[in-house]
Amino acid sequence: MDDSRETTPRTVVGVRRLKEPMPKPEYPRVFTVSNQKGGVGKTTTTVNIAAALAMGGLRVLVIDLDPQGNASTALGVEHRENNGIYEVLMGESSIESVVQKVAGFPHLECISSNTALAQAEINLVSMVAREMCLKEALNDLIEIRKNKNEAYDYIFIDCPPSLGLLTVNALAAAQELLIPIQCEYYALEGLTQLLETYSVVKKRLNAQLKLSTIILTMFDGRTRLANDVAASVRTHFPVELIDIPIPRAVRVSEAPSYGQTVMTYDPGSPGAIAYLQVAREIAERGKPFDSNVVNINYKKGESA
Repeated sequence: MDDSRETTPRTVVGVRRLKEPMPKPEYPRVFTVSNQKGGVGKTTTTVNIAAALAMGGLRVLVIDLDPQGNASTALGVEHRENNGIYEVLMGESSIESVVQKVAGFPHLECISSNTALAQAEINLVSMVAREMCLKEALNDLIEIRKNKNEAYDYIFIDCPPSLGLLTVNALAAAQELLIPIQCEYYALEGLTQLLETYSVVKKRLNAQLKLSTIILTMFDGRTRLANDVAASVRTHFPVELIDIPIPRAVRVSEAPSYGQTVMTYDPGSPGAIAYLQVAREIAERGKPFDSNVVNINYKKGESA
């Protein structure tokens, strides 16, 4: 369905709900958003949930750890020439110095990617404690902001579509793992590998890491395939899944070309409303929990 057909009343409801405050977590919640399969809505999910939480009155930071820089583009943040997360990882810039405000949001900030980040996988190899570079920098930033009474409520790390050193750095730095799963064929393939990486990082680098959130993206309820994928995820991940599918929507795809998230581009559209509902669910879930249903041997069609 084309979002341009949305009616004014729905738009008004969407804008009004965006302004309702969301519950504030007791401590900053740090999410890594990861899926090694490209095109699953990972970056779109990151920026729109971050924007929705910021519109709910929370202080949010997005770290663009993908060399493609799509999260920076969607947030309208300059990332081609300026220093960004690459310089932080290489020890060339302090993390606080590369934080940028996102226009139109009082409480949303971004640490951008840049073209140099493509070299990070190679340059990190020879570094001591290479898997912990991001965690050390992020801990410094969290402490600095806390001392300034500007503590973040949420931090989202947008990963590249791979399981390389950048993604391992993100997993080592986070408390929670968020996995977007596309409601299409092949969407579940490769999930076993991601869960194996999660398990290894949790065991060796970051015991606090929890798989807390799974989101269904690009959902078209008219197709049997999308419903089958959704049913499979509900069966295997009943606790982690936020059962509010993000619809395949024109406005969601259009927004980044205008340097915006769909939350500001068309706040009354189905995609924006779905992301708002997902963000509220994340905020209301509060403190991350111990997941007992994660099965690293998960394969499509098997029972957990």
